[in-house]
Amino acid sequence: MAVPAGTTTEFDIVGDREDLEDIIFDISPVETPFASNAKKGGADRTYAEWQTDALAAAAANANLDGDDSSPNTITATLRLGNYTQILKKTVQVSGTTEAVDKAGRESELAYQLAKRGKELLRDLESSLSQNKGSTVGTTAAGRTLASVESWLFTNRTDIGSGGSPTTPGFISGTVTAPTDNSASGTFTEAHLKAIIKACWTQGGEPRTVLVGPFNKQRASAFAGIATQYNDVTGRRPGTIQGAADVYVSDFGTLTIVPSRFSRDATVLVLDMDYWSVAYLRGVMKEKLAKTGDSEKWHLVAEATLEARNEKSSGKVTTCTTS
Repeated sequence: MAVPAGTTTEFDIVGDREDLEDIIFDISPVETPFASNAKKGGADRTYAEWQTDALAAAAANANLDGDDSSPNTITATLRLGNYTQILKKTVQVSGTTEAVDKAGRESELAYQLAKRGKELLRDLESSLSQNKGSTVGTTAAGRTLASVESWLFTNRTDIGSGGSPTTPGFISGTVTAPTDNSASGTFTEAHLKAIIKACWTQGGEPRTVLVGPFNKQRASAFAGIATQYNDVTGRRPGTIQGAADVYVSDFGTLTIVPSRFSRDATVLVLDMDYWSVAYLRGVMKEKLAKTGDSEKWHLVAEATLEARNEKSSGKVTTCTTS
């Protein structure tokens, strides 16, 4: 059918108002599973240090009646350290931008500060949970902290092939980043059980398995999952659950936690009692000098990761991710 002659349609008018939602939709993830579950501590300088120790291996201990006692060999503690890393986000908003009527927020400055704060926490989570080494920094390059993967070397399984993976090491005050095999392998329940056992043998009691999305789904199919049938409030009894969050091992129950910020190819088995985020400066908001017709602020934090005893935890690396 044709539109009758002389009919005014929406295509003809110029004064129709916009239809703009007064909400800003953002689904960017803000969960920080490693930082949220680690201990919190303080640092007094840019190089935070701590010590670890270990008991002698259990041995036969039978002595003669009346025999003299000789001193045991003393093993010195191990002194470790990590550099603090400065994280920063800056916001600068013009006076006009702050004054005009805006959809979805009253103050552009407040909105941008809140947004940058979430971004800073995401950056911290990424720095803590990946495989970065530590550096002292220079006048041209910022200090970097050694992240969790770089501290783990006692309990490690590299299931890939085609290379010579290196283990990290603490040498001359810094920690080197590890390297993986060039080809990946399939993460299995046997790998998980082996790492849990290794951690327990060393004295750890891991309760957290940190995984990327692909291997989270693989872990949900393991036989050691507590149950795939649950009576959950709000659901019908006997409903099959598509995800598994609890793994029951021979050495305790572990929670399987998906992470968007750790490497998807690495499975971390963690005793979180021995990981601490030490802050030289907690997250703070500071107004910077006004130099024109704008407001300028920055958010800054300075922190490092303390691996209080890496033997408590372990990892499976070079896992298939697709």
